[in-house]
Amino acid sequence: MKEFELKYGCNPNQKPAKIFMADGSDLPIEILNGRPGYINFLDAFNSWQLVKEIKENTGMVAATSFKHVSPTSAAVGKKLSDRLKKSCFVDDIEGLDDSPLACAYARARGTDRMSSFGDWIALSDECDEVTAKIISREVSDGIIAPAYSPKALEILKAKRKGGYNIVRIDKDYRPDPVEHKQVFGVTFEQGRNEFKIDADLLKNIVTKKKELPPEAVTDLIISLITLKYTQSNSVCFAADGQAIGVGAGQQSRIHCTRLAGTKADLWHLRQSDKVLGLQFAEGIGRPDKNNIIDIYLSDEYEDVLGDGVWKQYFAVRPEPFTKEEKKEYLSHITGVSLGSDAFFPFSDNIERAKKSGVSYIAQPGGSVRDDLVIDACDKYGMVMAFTGMRLFHH
Repeated sequence: MKEFELKYGCNPNQKPAKIFMADGSDLPIEILNGRPGYINFLDAFNSWQLVKEIKENTGMVAATSFKHVSPTSAAVGKKLSDRLKKSCFVDDIEGLDDSPLACAYARARGTDRMSSFGDWIALSDECDEVTAKIISREVSDGIIAPAYSPKALEILKAKRKGGYNIVRIDKDYRPDPVEHKQVFGVTFEQGRNEFKIDADLLKNIVTKKKELPPEAVTDLIISLITLKYTQSNSVCFAADGQAIGVGAGQQSRIHCTRLAGTKADLWHLRQSDKVLGLQFAEGIGRPDKNNIIDIYLSDEYEDVLGDGVWKQYFAVRPEPFTKEEKKEYLSHITGVSLGSDAFFPFSDNIERAKKSGVSYIAQPGGSVRDDLVIDACDKYGMVMAFTGMRLFHH
């Protein structure tokens, strides 16, 4: 296939629209089902690069959930704890523990379920039946993977009344090392960002504490590769083999850190007894449960717990999860990793990171205030590596 005509571009008024190879060669994809759109393909090609690089640099299968050209999360194929399974709504999936790829997507989709609603999925390896079963019951726009088992393809083709977007990519495809884009009729040219993110990147440790456990190395690699394909400015919290909070597209880095930290906190709080014990009213669907939990954990909890309204959402009226209780719960969290796509200009980012249990940090360094940031890390016994490489993505 030399080109593929799109219904429209970013918006319905942007016509004509198509994808094609500038050199006239065949596209490196095959559309197995559906009719993906312009933004779908932006998500597809960015997300595929992300999972491909995570697998190459961790040796583990990987999955990501994308929305509007940024990942909501990315994960490797580690088994989920019973608490995490319930939090991600996959505790009823048979064979989950036997499919690393299904575990990876369950983690990625379950991280920020509000943002993942209507996601684009990328898988590093052949989509199997268990992974397809998880996808089949989620609201999703489409998927890209190097292959699909016959049963997985059958399950996915039945999704969205037969219109689910399924794309197969040539896993051996390598793009030209120089890329181009146009803005306002002007053509930009640059070398592709082929910078390798692996354990060697984390050797320049600048804090007093020097030890990076293997699990933290993996989490930092996941965090940094996630940032490589996230709209800048961005920071990413990671733990247990997955991104747990992505702060994307903010002009201020501290706002990135606050946003990502809040999402990481919610990931932890969703695994608490109070949230796992919520008894929803009959007929409440999965998307509605996500929204209810989000409100329950916010300062607007009265919107779902107030007199005259709680029965719409719950079979049994739950007690509020107070600020004090949440603070106490989160105070015991440690071992979280944090990556940043550019240097932290002020130590306030470290202060905020501490509240979300961060113990390990990777960032480029290079700020005139690096000494203040290092001092803040030393104050809290954190380990921080300077990578020397900015990871802006636009």
